[in-house]
Amino acid sequence: MEGRKGTLFTVFSTAYAVGKTLLAINIAAELARQGLKVCLVDLDLQFGDVCYYLKLNPERTIADAQKSMEKDPKDTVAVEYLTRYQEGNTGFDVLANPKLLEEAYNMDNNIIKSLVLQLQLEYDYVILDTTSTFSALNLSIMDLSTLINFVGIVDFIPTIKNMKRGSDTLKELGYDDSKIRYVLNRNNAKTRIDVEDVESILGKHFDYVLPNDFQTAQESIRTGVPCILGSRHTLLAQGMASMVDGYVHPENEARDSRGDNSGGGWLSRIFS
Repeated sequence: MEGRKGTLFTVFSTAYAVGKTLLAINIAAELARQGLKVCLVDLDLQFGDVCYYLKLNPERTIADAQKSMEKDPKDTVAVEYLTRYQEGNTGFDVLANPKLLEEAYNMDNNIIKSLVLQLQLEYDYVILDTTSTFSALNLSIMDLSTLINFVGIVDFIPTIKNMKRGSDTLKELGYDDSKIRYVLNRNNAKTRIDVEDVESILGKHFDYVLPNDFQTAQESIRTGVPCILGSRHTLLAQGMASMVDGYVHPENEARDSRGDNSGGGWLSRIFS
C-alpha cells in the first residue's frame, strides 16, 4: 500500500438543492460497482445528507475521528471510523458527518485534510461531498482534488448568477480547466431558460448533461438505494454511469470540444 494514492473527486456547487449529494452517492456506487475500492466522505459537516439518503446509522463519524486525532494523531486510523454501505454485491465505505451541530462547529480543517489524505492511501477513489460555499475547508479540499465536479441547474436566474460567480472564482483561483467538469443536472425541468444561453454566460460548455427525473431520484432516497444500482434502466442512471465511465477511462471521455460560446440570447444580456 506504501506510495499508493487514490483519486480524489470533489463534488461542488454554488447553489443548494441541485442534486449534489445524490450525484456524489451515485458516483461512489458506480465506481464500486465496477469493482473499485471507494470511500464517500460527507463534508457538509452541519447538514450532510449522505447517511440519510443511504439509510445508514453510523456508530462513528468524522467528529469521533477528530477527537482521536487530537489525543493520539500517530495512532489514529481513519478507516476505523467508516460505515459500510452494501447493496447486493456492491459496497463502499462512508465517513459520516458529525451527528451534533456543536461537533460540526468544532471541526478542524487541518485534521479533516489529514484524514482525507489517509483515506487516499487506502482507496482507489475518495468522493468528497462538499457544501455550496468557497469555505477554507472546501478550498483546501479542492486544492487536493484530482477532479472537481461543478454541479449546476438552470431553473432560475439567481442559481445561474451563482454558477457564473462560482465559475469565475474557480478560474481566478488558478484551477486548470482539465481539473473541472461542468455538470448540468435536472435538464429539461420546467424552465424557459436555454442551456446554450447559460453556457454563453459561463463561457463554458457543460461536460455532462443529466436529465430531469424527479421520480427516480425520489425513489432512490425513499429506498436508500442509489439510482445507479436500483434504477439502472433509467436515463438518469445511464447518464451518471456514462459520466463515471469517462472519469475512469479519460481516453474515452466525450467532453464537449466546441470551445467557448460567444453568442447568447436575452439571458446573456442580463449578465453583460
